[in-house]
Amino acid sequence: MRAITALFFLFCFLAPSALAQLRLGFYGRSCPRAESIVANVVANRFRRDRSITAALLRMQFHDCFVRGCDASLLIDPRPGRPSEKSTGPNASVRGYEVIDEAKRQLEAACPRTVSCADIVTLATRDSVAFAGGPRFSVPTGRRDGLRSVPSDVNLPGPTIPVGASIQLFAAQGMNANDMVTLIGGGHSVGVTHCSLFQDRLNDPAMDRTLNARLRNTCRSPNDPSVFLDQRTPFTVDNAIFGEIRRQRGILRIDQNLGLDRSTRGIVSSFASSNALFRQRFAQAMVKMGTIRVLTGRSGEIRRNCRVFNNGR
Repeated sequence: MRAITALFFLFCFLAPSALAQLRLGFYGRSCPRAESIVANVVANRFRRDRSITAALLRMQFHDCFVRGCDASLLIDPRPGRPSEKSTGPNASVRGYEVIDEAKRQLEAACPRTVSCADIVTLATRDSVAFAGGPRFSVPTGRRDGLRSVPSDVNLPGPTIPVGASIQLFAAQGMNANDMVTLIGGGHSVGVTHCSLFQDRLNDPAMDRTLNARLRNTCRSPNDPSVFLDQRTPFTVDNAIFGEIRRQRGILRIDQNLGLDRSTRGIVSSFASSNALFRQRFAQAMVKMGTIRVLTGRSGEIRRNCRVFNNGR
């Protein structure tokens, strides 16, 4: 309980504007079972598919880094009206059916009460815990956005330089420590396709054993995928930072975190302490969840997470 309290006070310090409306237990009276409903939906999916943690982490990141955490990513494209889903960086985002099922159950229990943006935040938090990561509380009270257009999407690619990545995170109110924590933590349970790390296969500094294994895998047709964390691919932990320290980072951005002097110390500290990583990852996730949120009377509470209430 003390750790949760400390984490909440950190949230208060970092996000005073969001604090005016976001709070722990926001649905305590309006929908008391909200968080347990979401947790049960995620648990049922996780029992069948442990990769859902990586999917939801990616979903929340891709949503929050485009116009804030407003569930704009969830809007389906329509003829003549593309949405954020229509863009290349979001083409492989998955897990939408988990959000749909949670929304269906919440609408039955508490109609027009729980936002899709909060469902994404809660589902991602729960999936991290199920994957062995830290358990933490998140404030709720977000509302859903009214805009979803492809031109808003500007997300970092796998070869982005560390300096550019730091700037992108800074634009969202996050620092270099947050950046290393979220990229490494997200990639601790993720996969990537061979086409996205060909540059690493030509890097003579890459661990030779891993390089040979990856080259063999990538000879297969249809752009095979590999785990970004070769040691514990379904557990949210610090193992990937140890791999990076040993020149075993698969994506260029991952390996560069361990080489750049502005971030290599953070990588080293996480590689040496899973407890430190867990603490920082929980803090960074809470912080990311407050990026430009809509609260109060802004936005709406969607009845269907894939469609604006006015049908646009």
